[in-house]
Amino acid sequence: MEINDVVGIDVSKLTIDVVVHKSKSYKQFENTIKGFKSLCKWSLLQSDSESTNLLFVFEHTGLYSYQLAYYLSAEGFNFSIVPGLEIRRSLGIARGKDDKIDAAKIARYAYRLRDEIALSSLDSTEIQKLKNLLTLRDRMVRQRAGYKASLGEMKRVFKKIDNEVLFLCQQKIISNFDKQIIRIDIEMIEIIKEKTVLIEQYELITSIKGIGPQTALYLIVLTSGFTKFKNSRSFASYSGIAPFPNTSGTSVRGRTKVSNLANKKMKSLLDLAAKTSIQHNIEMKTYYNKRIEEGKSKMSTINIIRNKLIARAFAVVNRKTPYVNIMKHVA
Repeated sequence: MEINDVVGIDVSKLTIDVVVHKSKSYKQFENTIKGFKSLCKWSLLQSDSESTNLLFVFEHTGLYSYQLAYYLSAEGFNFSIVPGLEIRRSLGIARGKDDKIDAAKIARYAYRLRDEIALSSLDSTEIQKLKNLLTLRDRMVRQRAGYKASLGEMKRVFKKIDNEVLFLCQQKIISNFDKQIIRIDIEMIEIIKEKTVLIEQYELITSIKGIGPQTALYLIVLTSGFTKFKNSRSFASYSGIAPFPNTSGTSVRGRTKVSNLANKKMKSLLDLAAKTSIQHNIEMKTYYNKRIEEGKSKMSTINIIRNKLIARAFAVVNRKTPYVNIMKHVA
């Protein structure tokens, strides 16, 4: 497929600003289905390209861009959702902000990389449901933690006999959060049971000691059922745990380290998984203790174990067999 022209779109809550690269045409539309229909019709009129050779490009803005992506996918248009940081870094220093200028920048960026840019596709219905529920669950867990911390401080300072309502109301809120989080967990398991490939992946991943239900669900969602990443190294890089060299010429010889550009939630879950694995998996515990005795860094060792867990997750899914603990069979 050859891309002849690009449409850059800056997505806001209520409007979308659009620039067709070659003609430099600009127009603003409503962020609604009606607006999307007008956008596609107008873009084809302003460009000399057929619909199959036209590419729509925009940043990921969560709910604001989801409806646009859904419409373009349903209508069979080529589109690509690009990280905003990638666009900004590719275009150099910018001062101020203007939606029209941003749309033009997106169009210019995408046109320059039109032969390399990857087309986007929507996640399956099940993956999208899981993603929304995981987001809601995270928000509830954070809010529950806030109430728990607040209640703990108040109990330390105030007397219960004089503040029964103050304590009781917060305790009920915390209890309700507990119930809703459990409800979400049950619903997520029901969703993956609806699709054979997802429940198989879930069971295969959780067969690895150290990887629990939440880490497994995030692995499935972020990889879109292990279809979005070519290998475990690519996902490790996305998660911010892949080590990269830090050298230049003959004078800069920094230590190899991970990048700060990462999915912080996934990185945190993998950190917990690695520490759990060290405690409960004899193989990982032995490996960890051996490196520490050799004087190796604790953090670098934990990071190696995080990478091992991801590699094993990809391995069990690819070969479709559960993880086998080899050390258990060693005489």
